[in-house]
Amino acid sequence: MLLQYYLEQLDYKEMPLFLKKYFECPSLIRLMRIGYFCGMDFASKSVYNFSEYISRFAHSLTTSLLTYKLTKDKTMTIAALFHDVATPCFSHVIDYMNKDYEKQESTEELTEYIIKSDKYLLECLMKDNIDVDDIIDFKKYSIVDNDRPKCCADRLDGVILTGIGWTKNISKDNIKNIVSDIRVFKNEFNEDEIGFSNSDVLSKVVDVNKSIDLYCHTNEDNYMMNLLADITKISIDRGYITYEDLYKFNELQLFNILKNNNDKELLDNIDLFENIDINSIPKIDLPNVKVRVLKPLVNGKRYE
Repeated sequence: MLLQYYLEQLDYKEMPLFLKKYFECPSLIRLMRIGYFCGMDFASKSVYNFSEYISRFAHSLTTSLLTYKLTKDKTMTIAALFHDVATPCFSHVIDYMNKDYEKQESTEELTEYIIKSDKYLLECLMKDNIDVDDIIDFKKYSIVDNDRPKCCADRLDGVILTGIGWTKNISKDNIKNIVSDIRVFKNEFNEDEIGFSNSDVLSKVVDVNKSIDLYCHTNEDNYMMNLLADITKISIDRGYITYEDLYKFNELQLFNILKNNNDKELLDNIDLFENIDINSIPKIDLPNVKVRVLKPLVNGKRYE
């Protein structure tokens, strides 16, 4: 299992003690059953054949460990751990439902509400003498989050996890080389930015990122994302679930709720989602889907 190997490279077993108590936070525990691949774990195996289950919790954890490895900064590490806390069931499918194809950030506005509603999290932050606003505003840390085409922990971790689970073009050696090669440099905007010292390692990251971008722009991926978005919208419009249920339940619970009704149109769409053959997927007009450009630093200079 490459995810476990990746965790080992990030010294998961030797993680700082201050971090462990946050794993008991209800807002973070929910992410253990929110898949990283936008609900497509339930989709037709003719279209998606993921190598292993990867959750939003796993992504949150590995992003925080990357951040800690590079900075040893407690506040920044916890901000990284909770950067995806507002992820709903089906993740970016909900951005599709909200017609936010390009930025795919329509759900992030709930980050503050979710964090401030988690009383145990607030207690942990108080013990560590960390201001809650410094966790909510994770985008102020350029190591954790940064605009494309710059590299950051969230983006680099996404490349590694997607390369592991979906595109399957990243190996143990690649993971080991990436984790051991990353450094913090000052970029042309005088920001701290994650970069690489070895151009071959950087090239592999860029190549995996390009393959991910291609996968995300295929007709079949956008058809399936739109189909699940339509299923979710119909379910909300007809009162089978509420928008708030996307944050109340985990994905398995919610998907079972969607299937447990007598609405023929909805059940037909779910059957299509679960069983369609990839060769039967009709052509659709692709929306203006986010372009995943990545041009990291190599020895402090922008890759072109």
